[in-house]
Amino acid sequence: MSGSPRAVRPHVVVVGDVVLDRDVDGTVERLCPDAPAPVLDVTRVRESPGGAGLTALLVAASGARTTLVAPLADDDAGTRLAEDLRREVAVVALPHVGGTRRKVRIRSGGQSLVRVDDGGPGAPGAVDADAVRAVLADADVVLVSDYGAGVTQDPALREVLAEAARGTRVVWDPHPRGGAPVAGAALVTPNLSEARAAAGGGGGGTAGGTAPQHPDELAAALRASWEARAVAVTAGSAGAFVAGGGDAQYVPAVPVAGGDPCGAGDRFAATAAVALASGATVTEAVGRAVADAGAWVAAGGAEAFRRERDEETGAPPAAADVTATGPVAESADAAPTDGTDAVPTPDDVEALAARLRRGGRRLVATGGCFDIVHAGHVATLQAARRLGDALVVLMNSDASVSRLKGPTRPVVTAGDRARVLEALDCVDAVVVFEEDDPGAVLARLQPDVWAKGGDYGGTELPEAATVRAHGGRIVLLPYLDGRSTTSIIERSGRSRAQHVPAAVGEKEAV
Repeated sequence: MSGSPRAVRPHVVVVGDVVLDRDVDGTVERLCPDAPAPVLDVTRVRESPGGAGLTALLVAASGARTTLVAPLADDDAGTRLAEDLRREVAVVALPHVGGTRRKVRIRSGGQSLVRVDDGGPGAPGAVDADAVRAVLADADVVLVSDYGAGVTQDPALREVLAEAARGTRVVWDPHPRGGAPVAGAALVTPNLSEARAAAGGGGGGTAGGTAPQHPDELAAALRASWEARAVAVTAGSAGAFVAGGGDAQYVPAVPVAGGDPCGAGDRFAATAAVALASGATVTEAVGRAVADAGAWVAAGGAEAFRRERDEETGAPPAAADVTATGPVAESADAAPTDGTDAVPTPDDVEALAARLRRGGRRLVATGGCFDIVHAGHVATLQAARRLGDALVVLMNSDASVSRLKGPTRPVVTAGDRARVLEALDCVDAVVVFEEDDPGAVLARLQPDVWAKGGDYGGTELPEAATVRAHGGRIVLLPYLDGRSTTSIIERSGRSRAQHVPAAVGEKEAV
């Protein structure tokens, strides 16, 4: 039902566990007389939908027609939740055993002091599978928002979700206490700690019992274990790592200073689901989700969303209103280089690899001509560096560039190109090679990861077999749109043509 652009609003059905979020704000000016604990003078109490309820509100705020399928308790809190949610989304309430699950955050000065959970996990009651099946049949995308309260472990619901996954795109945001995603899910979105827990607990370990640790390896292992079409492991400010059948893809994030990450996972899943429902590919959906999650954190997270929702008297804030503000911080993953001033030759590659791998460091390599280094190059190099602990750039020599690009290239000599690259903090070393491709150097360097910028559309890289022969992985990195050396040269040529001085004896046009 999905996979092509739609002229009408897409329909996203959210299935999951709803929580009542209760934020208690106040001031602290004294300690208890009987214990070294702060005394909070309450100034405001706010209740709002959390868990799958928040996810549904985010989907609706993104412009999609939204239906929430979730157990709701038959108590005052459950009634308030249903009334609040129905202002913006359609609600299909399932039976719920037990009271409403609550998360109470006690805060002062914007800082959380303690969180209190009560109401127990609860559990779905007897589910009318046919009724749920009818709702899912009208969905462009089904988004499972698992908060570990029993929805994804209910046999009847799992059967209906498994059926849906065979004909509709299912996005699954998992929880360590929930059930595993059903086979055929279009996209599963664990965060890094959830992915490691799933892999270490038998959800993606290797045959020898060793669980993968790096996000791209986790994504690939969990995709196979869960039988999902794609898995995107989110890694906070580092972005997301996607395994979707071909080579792994890394979608970097723009680091933000400060902010509040509460609800960022919900924002990511909601954006990805709406994008898929609107006809985006998985890679496009993850790219939008990474950007929206970063903007969400920068804007103040769930607290900012709820505050704006309150101020607009029930109208959900537009997704475009949640934008990043404040300075952009350097990535915490960046590290100073330890390369030398001299450019290593291919003969030095083994020694270089041994030095950079010292202490068990993960070696990443990338390659290219890098003639006139621009912002697109820098973004790709920074993204590649985040894939490991050291980055080696394999750069085409002047003769190699001329054979590949034509007799007028390179514009910048190999020595100067190498100096520019080595000046970047994300680059540990540069190796210049004479061949038309880096295969021979790769065979000697044997990087753990070979990172390449661009969308190869499933085309096998010429050097892929060399990289995989020694157990290396290939990760594709996105290019910044509109940045290329060729376009820079063409624009420069046009500019010069427009400013050629008049010949001697002629007058310039005025």
